[in-house]
Amino acid sequence: MMSTSNGRGEQVSVSVAGPERSGGPSTDTSRPDPEVPEKAKRRQFSAEYKLGILEEASACQEPGQIAALLRREGLYSSHLSEWRRARREGSLKALAKPRGPKGRGRDPVTVENEQLRKENARLRQRLEQAETILAIQKKASELLGIPLNSPPNADDE
Repeated sequence: MMSTSNGRGEQVSVSVAGPERSGGPSTDTSRPDPEVPEKAKRRQFSAEYKLGILEEASACQEPGQIAALLRREGLYSSHLSEWRRARREGSLKALAKPRGPKGRGRDPVTVENEQLRKENARLRQRLEQAETILAIQKKASELLGIPLNSPPNADDE
């Protein structure tokens, strides 16, 4: 502690040390990480796991056993009711249903047709470019007075 005077001539004691702590200066290195954790990912359960849990739940006889099963597995009661409904409907496929957008099945003939159209358009563009180059070469040879050898015709042979 230090004694000093305020502006009115009164003696005031001022503490220069840091704030007092109950256990002294902290040397605890187990601080929580200040970084924000990643967004939680949605859990996915296999059909075999779902059926196993449903069998275990149906084998529970005593009150509280299902709750203990759910706590142990980290599940909610809504999981059980959803899985039971799917099992009642007889759809093991529903238990293993993939999430996300459905894929579009495309007709292979349509796919091939699209590819051929694209290739045809590309080849037409190349042909047009080649014809343009030939026209420019003809004009340049006329301007420079260079005679062009005409290509042999199939009839001349």
